[in-house]
Amino acid sequence: MSDPQKHPPKVIAIANQKGGVGKTTTTINLATALTAHGKNVLILDLDPQGNASTGLGIFPDNRTRTTYDVLIDDAPLVDVSRETAVPGLMIAPATTDLSSADMELVSNSRRVFRLRSALTRLHQLPVAMDYVLIDCPPSLNLLTINAMVAADSVLVPLQSEFFALEGLSQLMLTIRQVRETANPKLRIEGVVLTMYDRRNNLSRQVEQDARDTLGDLVFHTVIPRNVRVSEAPSFSMPVLKYDPNSLGSKAYVNLADEILNRHTLVEQGAT
Repeated sequence: MSDPQKHPPKVIAIANQKGGVGKTTTTINLATALTAHGKNVLILDLDPQGNASTGLGIFPDNRTRTTYDVLIDDAPLVDVSRETAVPGLMIAPATTDLSSADMELVSNSRRVFRLRSALTRLHQLPVAMDYVLIDCPPSLNLLTINAMVAADSVLVPLQSEFFALEGLSQLMLTIRQVRETANPKLRIEGVVLTMYDRRNNLSRQVEQDARDTLGDLVFHTVIPRNVRVSEAPSFSMPVLKYDPNSLGSKAYVNLADEILNRHTLVEQGAT
């Protein structure tokens, strides 16, 4: 068993209040790409749709304990987290029960700190985690706020389509408010363009606008619109396992490399 006290995991919330931008796809495949580097990764499924859980082969009938139990009943993550078919990757699954969590937590004075509290017991897991990725719901609700309060950073998938940047200002404002009130260390991990089509003038224009507006926050890696990426969830597999040679797989490998390189540079600068 590895030493769980060796280093704290990096906690990244994958968030965008707009649906259909590739949050879950990015969560699953980034996690898988990180395990290929020998990292142990835990996914926290905070989306009541539970697509990250299904996408990794944890079907509803097998989700006896979930992130709902973590938030509402203070269940330890060691009792909720499940191994997946990807070596080094675990997931705390979700069900539609989560959709009522906002209402159930509203009277709790510590409601935005529930997930952060749960993460203090990660050492109970059988192996030390290097990364925790939180798949947020498509809204800026109490679940997403819990994720931001618990996270070190927020990764924003941005679909390469018209109006892509609309709504991003509200997300950035929410991140700033969380930083000012509950989590001073929270930062933006970066923005990754998804569903990108190099043959499409609109995709290129969205990329240019994003880079002009956000600068170095935008990852060099873009995630292409790729049929293999779309097919993989129907087989309950990450695209990196479904078709490791596809353009989508290679893009997520590149994204993981870029994130790891950024973290290495930060750590070197801190020493």
